[in-house]
Amino acid sequence: MSSDLASRVLPGWLDPAVAFTAVIGDAVDAFWLDAGPGASEGWSWVGTGIPTAPPRDVALGGMTDADAGPFRGGWVGWSAYDAAARRAGAPAADDGGPADAWLRVDRMLGFDHAAKRMIAFAADDDLDGLAAAVALAITAERTSTPADPPAVAVSARHDPDTYARLIEQCRDEIREGRAYQLCLTTRFETAASVDPVDTYLRLRTATPAHHGGLIRSGGRALLSASPEQFLSVADGIVRTRPIKGTRPRAADAGQDAALAAALRGSEKEQAENVMIVDLMRNDLQRVCEPGSVAAERLLEVESYPAVHQLVSTVAGRLRPRTTVGELWDAAFPAGSMTGAPKLSAMQILHRLEGAPRGVFAGCFGWIGSDGGLDLAMVIRSIVIHPAGAYVGAGGGITWGSVAADEVAEVGIKARAPLRALGAELPPGW
Repeated sequence: MSSDLASRVLPGWLDPAVAFTAVIGDAVDAFWLDAGPGASEGWSWVGTGIPTAPPRDVALGGMTDADAGPFRGGWVGWSAYDAAARRAGAPAADDGGPADAWLRVDRMLGFDHAAKRMIAFAADDDLDGLAAAVALAITAERTSTPADPPAVAVSARHDPDTYARLIEQCRDEIREGRAYQLCLTTRFETAASVDPVDTYLRLRTATPAHHGGLIRSGGRALLSASPEQFLSVADGIVRTRPIKGTRPRAADAGQDAALAAALRGSEKEQAENVMIVDLMRNDLQRVCEPGSVAAERLLEVESYPAVHQLVSTVAGRLRPRTTVGELWDAAFPAGSMTGAPKLSAMQILHRLEGAPRGVFAGCFGWIGSDGGLDLAMVIRSIVIHPAGAYVGAGGGITWGSVAADEVAEVGIKARAPLRALGAELPPGW
């Protein structure tokens, strides 16, 4: 299936943040897939679409196109965790929201950050109008400075002591041989009304990430500063880049380097990461050519404004005619958000967490009409819904976990999204 959108390279350059606010504006169904503020590589896309789920029978492949970029039309959206867990055979709660929210792109701007080049994608009869709107936005020299947030109150699904007890229950399950690793999560919620655009602008400023995004559809919105790429497909190769292992950043350079070195050398973090690498290798082997799945990178530290992360990369060559649905069934929910073995982990976590995850721990991004895709994990994210908003956070529990350290890690991960909302962590976190 090829894209039905025409394309045109546009003169000049426009900050994607300005493009979203000035060109896309208040469109009900809109998206911004964000390479980060001041990005010097990668692509960003802003646009609108029609609510439509991507067909499961789209054949995966993804064709390289140096002129028009990796994504030239298709679907942008998210898939939530709970429904995916049920499809995989695990029990899961229901948060009442849509399991999936996808948009079939009808107009879009692509931003090639390395070349400082803009490309318009739309139907032939809409290209002139889209190009004119971009030219007007360039002339207007608008900025995208977010308003300061009003203070909002948040509540925690679990208090720190309860979460610590759940960690010990995870360790009990591991001791009994029912799991090797469990990704235990919790949630922080507010009933306040939240402006998605201003909140996302604050979030990306505080914690820029290569897979950020704002997706708005059906009265709900996902705002993410995700550092974790879940799945990508290009030229017949599928990759996943699980993150397991986190340390905070420090203002002092020496202390910061010591924290990164401690992460790199932690036997507990290494074991956790390698368990998920093995799980993801097993998942990808279900859809890849025999012998082609391997770890391309193992246990590398990546540093972001708030945290250091331990990251690995697993890749394989897809079997011919593998479809989006087959890859979905093999790999989603992601092992980095469940644990190992995956089905047993999901069953245990459903019992311990006792509540839905919703969009958190799901995935978001784009699926191309040509069979390419790029999906990120819904972590370091804010989910806005008609009754308020929530921030999910968690961490991987192994036999070597120390409850106090795991509680602190949840606070580290939730702090920046909550501050973007205008909230602080509840007491104890």
